[in-house]
Amino acid sequence: MQNALIFDMDGTMVDNMMVHHRAWQKKLAELGKVMTLEEVIATCHGKNDEILQRIFGEQYSFEERDKISFEKEAIYREVFLPELRLVDGLAQLLQTAHEAGIPMGIGTAARAENVDFVLDNLNIRHYFKSIVCDRDVTLGKPDPTVFFKVADQLDVPYEQCLVFEDSPTGARTALNAGMKAVIVTTTHKAEEFEGFASVLFCLPDYTTLNLFSTLKLI
Repeated sequence: MQNALIFDMDGTMVDNMMVHHRAWQKKLAELGKVMTLEEVIATCHGKNDEILQRIFGEQYSFEERDKISFEKEAIYREVFLPELRLVDGLAQLLQTAHEAGIPMGIGTAARAENVDFVLDNLNIRHYFKSIVCDRDVTLGKPDPTVFFKVADQLDVPYEQCLVFEDSPTGARTALNAGMKAVIVTTTHKAEEFEGFASVLFCLPDYTTLNLFSTLKLI
């Protein structure tokens, strides 16, 4: 039966979460909300609109939150561009899967302009038959809709999809979608994923991943 690969983006394809956190820290300070980096890490996860509502409640309108989000992401891209690269081993994994005819998609809470920023600057868009980002779903992770949409567009049964993620929220999303996951520990420690039935194993990067052996586990 056909398998498919579904990738989260931030922290999974590119090791960028600390850049996001510092961009949030700077933007929030401009809004009068001074937070430590640790507080930002604990609070700033998920879709940007959800983050701003989590911090400010209904202080800002939807239009204002969208503007704030756009400005924060501009800070992120400016800072990250000079060091933009794929997580080690991912380029080879993408090529291996592509040559084997395994369909691939992206399911991410990232804004569309950030997805384009990564795909086009690294010239990897051609690998992906489905790209679902923040504007394509109403609810963010751990709601499984984002992964369901990717699987539907790839025309592969949910249980035959292997998810690559970097966060406990992402692992829970895979669990809620009935999919197995491999965790890349760029952002979180392996012990944070203990107890997740969806998680096959954790790796620091993709250099030691045997794709075909892993697909036999799902």
